[in-house]
Amino acid sequence: MSLLTRTGPTPRVTGDPAERSHRRHGRTDARPPRGRPSHRELVRRDLAAYARRVGLDDLVRTHGSPLFVLDPARVAAQVDELRRELPRTGIHFATKSLPHPAVIDAVHASGASFEVASRGEVDLLERHGVPIGACLHTHPVKTVADITGAYLRGIRTFVVDSPSEIGKFAGLPCCDVGVLVRLSFPNPGAKSDLSSKFGVAPEHAAALVERCLAARLRVRGFTFHVGSQTTSAEPWRRAIDATLRLMRTLEARHGIRFELLDLGGGFPVAYDEPVPSLGELARGIRSALAAVPPHVRVVVEPGRFIAAPAMTLVTRVIGTSDRADGRWHYLDEGLYGAYSNIPAEDVHALVFAAAELGVEPDRPVGAADALAARRPARRRVPVTLAGPTCDSVDVIARRLPLPPLADGDLLVSPMMGAYTWATATGFNGIAPTPVVVLPEG
Repeated sequence: MSLLTRTGPTPRVTGDPAERSHRRHGRTDARPPRGRPSHRELVRRDLAAYARRVGLDDLVRTHGSPLFVLDPARVAAQVDELRRELPRTGIHFATKSLPHPAVIDAVHASGASFEVASRGEVDLLERHGVPIGACLHTHPVKTVADITGAYLRGIRTFVVDSPSEIGKFAGLPCCDVGVLVRLSFPNPGAKSDLSSKFGVAPEHAAALVERCLAARLRVRGFTFHVGSQTTSAEPWRRAIDATLRLMRTLEARHGIRFELLDLGGGFPVAYDEPVPSLGELARGIRSALAAVPPHVRVVVEPGRFIAAPAMTLVTRVIGTSDRADGRWHYLDEGLYGAYSNIPAEDVHALVFAAAELGVEPDRPVGAADALAARRPARRRVPVTLAGPTCDSVDVIARRLPLPPLADGDLLVSPMMGAYTWATATGFNGIAPTPVVVLPEG
């Protein structure tokens, strides 16, 4: 039985992940308006320029493949963009999305803080000099040991979404611990609707707040997550409006003052399809935030938005087969490694032949000549890309249009920082893909 079949995808994702990839890539290849380059072509141009700037040829020549190229400058740039578009909003990076030391250092150097969900993440941040007391512990379900350990390291704000969590704080000084109540705002339009596993419905939140108050817990405010890859400001507006109404009602009823509103993450990045810019989304979010009272601080928890652009993946064709449904190319990376976000989240980064980008490091004997012969041809043919494991489920994409490829050829995928390296497995005894970190500046 396939490991991917046993563990299973998220409930929203069904069917063959590679078939879903084909459907999405098919939309991407639709003709743009006359005279306007396609999304894929625009990304190709940017990626080709980036590959030249960072010397991708030399990196592959030195480190081989597969290879992640991590660029801390891109982490800082994404934090800066969030600050520009959502001023006066605190940033807590979602550590889980890319818990690499270079990313932790870059986020910390930018002045942003972190959200954590485990003791391991707290350990990692502490090793890198992050002030743990400024972090938020956002996992709604924790053990008593999780809570006590985080408290002893300095964390004072935790998330709850059910009565069963309240008693776990009993051994801590109630005046020194604050909780955020996580609300549920379903969003079927999100890539991953994150309000099914966690969150209390707003109409039931008042009762949970009252139970927290009865246990002498300080309720600092509320948190929610509108869903991954949300491409409209409307879900944020609705959630903010509903949360502010709830705050006003409970403040008047209990004579308390809330102090924190956590908007979660969900800011989208462009994989195989374009998405609205952060500026476009932020305009709608800012309009809703105008109603936030002065005593309430607003924070966000971006993960993918900061992490995805930070890493580029280079893979190599290690085998080719002509099968009943066409040509297959087998790569040295797959669903159990860097492409693990395909079955879990139905996320599909673009894939480019290195020849499309002008990336031509040393190749096995004969491969360079074959590449040179193919370079003038711009046509792309549909192929299937599969990973290196012996599991038949390990298929990255089907009928994906690419230039003709040969064994030894390289492929490059941008936007590969989020939930890739972090969620890769060691299945089949295959070693994790190395990460080379670019020098800053």
